[in-house]
Amino acid sequence: MNALPPIARVPRLAGKTVTLAHGGGGGAMRELVDEVFVRAFGGAGAPLEDQARFALAGLAAAGDRLAFTTDSFVVDPLFFPGGDIGKLAVCGTINDLAVGGAKPVALSCAVIVEEGLPVDTLFAVASSMARTAAEAGVPIATGDTKVVARGACDKLFVTTTGIGVVPAGLEVGIGRARPGDVILVNGLLGDHGAAILGARGDLALESTIESDCAALHGLVDRLVAAAPGVRAMRDATRGGLAAVLNELAEASGVSVEIREADVPLRPEVKGFCEILGLDPLYLANEGKLVAVVPPEEAAAALAALAGHPLGRGAAIIGTVGAGRPGRVVMESVLGGRRLVDMLVGDQLPRIC
Repeated sequence: MNALPPIARVPRLAGKTVTLAHGGGGGAMRELVDEVFVRAFGGAGAPLEDQARFALAGLAAAGDRLAFTTDSFVVDPLFFPGGDIGKLAVCGTINDLAVGGAKPVALSCAVIVEEGLPVDTLFAVASSMARTAAEAGVPIATGDTKVVARGACDKLFVTTTGIGVVPAGLEVGIGRARPGDVILVNGLLGDHGAAILGARGDLALESTIESDCAALHGLVDRLVAAAPGVRAMRDATRGGLAAVLNELAEASGVSVEIREADVPLRPEVKGFCEILGLDPLYLANEGKLVAVVPPEEAAAALAALAGHPLGRGAAIIGTVGAGRPGRVVMESVLGGRRLVDMLVGDQLPRIC
């Protein structure tokens, strides 16, 4: 079992576990919110409103469109090498904004807590969220807490919503790829999926693989500055690289061709997949994006990604073609070709 990350201050609550009373709207709930979330996220002593407010003038000065996204996180286990459900929630929502070209402004956090969850565990998650948000420069501005009976959820579910602003003139979208465009990724793929599977301890396998969980908005800023004509970006989470490429091919009405030899994979991930019969193209990532750029901007885009700490393993992995729309094909290291299809389900459940 993975150890919990260090806790800066133990919450001053009467009990050691969350009870249904903590979700009842009374004094116990106020105590839980104050001692866990307000102290972790900041704002102690400020009035607790039911919403966060932002000056429209400031948002308008940053761009001409508002971006809005929401996502729920149900990862098992809650803590894993390289991250936890809190870090995952913050990074995942920031990344959903960033790959749409938006500069993240603020997040909300809603949690569903199972009765009996240790308060220290909840505080560890909240503290991780606060640290990750502070490092990213994106505040957690509002939120909500619900407590459900034992068995009604699995320990802790987190939902985060984010708003951002898209700069004027920037147009990116999954349906904008054109034949001849170049496809890039910012680094080694499959680490998150492999880390989660290893952390579950269901298999007698030792693994040192850590999740790649990271906020990508700084990387995206550098990419857009170097390649202003970028067509599309997408973070390769559930379904991995294969899912993103299939969505791209279908939405844009194009074909996609990638080269197995150019897809960056950690040797440990390759070995993990070979042992378990998994395909690394479908493994989830939480700090990797797929970018599509015009061919004349490919070199600049690659250099920009590689020059950022989160892009040191960046690579050009393929091109967009004018073949059968919606078809994704990979050239193997042996010279053969195989279809990379969309999975009906997922290789691994509860990975994000």
